[in-house]
Amino acid sequence: MSGQGRGRLPVTAASGELLPLAERVQRMQLFRMAVSGVVVLFALLAPETLGAGLSDLAVGIGAYVVSSLACQWWWHRSRGELVLFGTMLAVDGIFLAWASYVTGGTISPLRYLILLHLIAVSLLASRRAGLQLASWHTVLLLGIFCAQETEILGRASERADLLPGSNLQHVVWFVSVIWFVAMITGILSVVNERELRRRRHDLEALAVMAVDLEDATDPSSVAQVLLDSVVAAFDLDTVAVLAGQGEALSLMASRGTGQASATQHRPSAHSILKIVRESRRSQVVSDLNPEHDPWLASLFPSPRSLALLPLTAEGRSVGVLVVAHDLREDSLVERQMVSILERFTSHAALALRNAWLLEQLQTFASTDGLTGIANRRAFDLVLDRELARASRNETMVSLVMLDIDHFKDLNDTHGHQRGDDVLRAVAVVLAKACREYDTAARYGGEEFAMILPNCGPDEAFAAAERLRLAVAEAETEDGSALQVTISGGIATFPIHGRDSTAVVTAADAALYESKRKGRNRVTAPARSRPTSARRRGRKSAVTPRS
Repeated sequence: MSGQGRGRLPVTAASGELLPLAERVQRMQLFRMAVSGVVVLFALLAPETLGAGLSDLAVGIGAYVVSSLACQWWWHRSRGELVLFGTMLAVDGIFLAWASYVTGGTISPLRYLILLHLIAVSLLASRRAGLQLASWHTVLLLGIFCAQETEILGRASERADLLPGSNLQHVVWFVSVIWFVAMITGILSVVNERELRRRRHDLEALAVMAVDLEDATDPSSVAQVLLDSVVAAFDLDTVAVLAGQGEALSLMASRGTGQASATQHRPSAHSILKIVRESRRSQVVSDLNPEHDPWLASLFPSPRSLALLPLTAEGRSVGVLVVAHDLREDSLVERQMVSILERFTSHAALALRNAWLLEQLQTFASTDGLTGIANRRAFDLVLDRELARASRNETMVSLVMLDIDHFKDLNDTHGHQRGDDVLRAVAVVLAKACREYDTAARYGGEEFAMILPNCGPDEAFAAAERLRLAVAEAETEDGSALQVTISGGIATFPIHGRDSTAVVTAADAALYESKRKGRNRVTAPARSRPTSARRRGRKSAVTPRS
């Protein structure tokens, strides 16, 4: 899982524990106080059943309470020794056996406290502790019975003779009940522990994913975090994250899927993807219809059940998580898995939405609102970055500064709307002429710039000339001729400047030299090329027509 090492959250219990040992000890202490109270209450309500005097009973109960408190105090002092925890359970068994003996022996109602003690220990400690305690209670009951039969101990009550069966049968029956309760409680404890461990594992995986999502700043990394988290939490081998801001969905992340028939897909009206997105409810399907979902069928070619969960954020579905599994349809495990997966998708959907919003904000911050190319702030950042890279690699970077000729006259004659159309058309020409690693920017007003990495003076001059000719032949969005020209100036790092300020100053000076020489031309500093060059068949200036 992504971020597995750094995203792990601390837990209060030791590894493998579902409840801290200190809390278990505290709950068992409350149980002991309740048992002591029940014994006292029984002695007060039914004194005729006692096989000992009230004073002897009080001494026994007091000794038990004091010993349990002493064991707990020493347990805290020894910082949780497990031996003391076991010793306290052994003392519990002795007290309960004694209380049963003095309040009726084999037919004492208090003997059912032994069953409650067994259930409490099995649920609070473990199945193994419950079985060990059942053995201890069995030994104590049989020991008391044998001591009574051999007259080492006297009979606690004569009422046992009123019931059918011998004392031995009573003991055997109750021991059988003890072991039956121990086995049933142990099974329930195992099932309960397994369910609690699974839920804790799911919650920990969800918490880890939430931590990892904080570091995911772009949509692709958010989708990958979701994919890795789901795969790790549920041990899945075929998962796909499909998302998109519009109707079309893109394959953002996948594992174990087939080859997608297209990078993007617009689901049809009958597509299960569209149904899940519009209903914003999870769906489980056993068979895909290739006619309705050809794209999804190409991703999941094997005939397996699919769980489709919507990625919903702020009441809007931004995608679908598709999981292939082998569970039986409508089974309890399947419903539990879908329920937990929905928690994962709800967190990831919000993170995905935020990542898209962050991308849009970054785009708005670095893009000129009118022309759609880089703005002045982005230009400064890119130029500094490219010059730093060129300095490390000992390469060249050229800068082309361009200005629309007679732009003020165009605005005054045809209006600012026409001027905006011209600016957008020039920006389109520059964007089309860019290589993958070039940057076209609006420098300010009617002035544009091109950053050309790995480009020397000659290549930059030729590129600027191509731009000048392309602008002269360009058209506006409505198809009419642009009818404007541009003037340009170039400068190259490190030939004409050792930093961004010097390079911009040199290119700007060359641009104004082109303006001074008559416009509609490109000028380079004297050390690299002649100061100006004019291409054949072009006039020095073109006056825009209405």
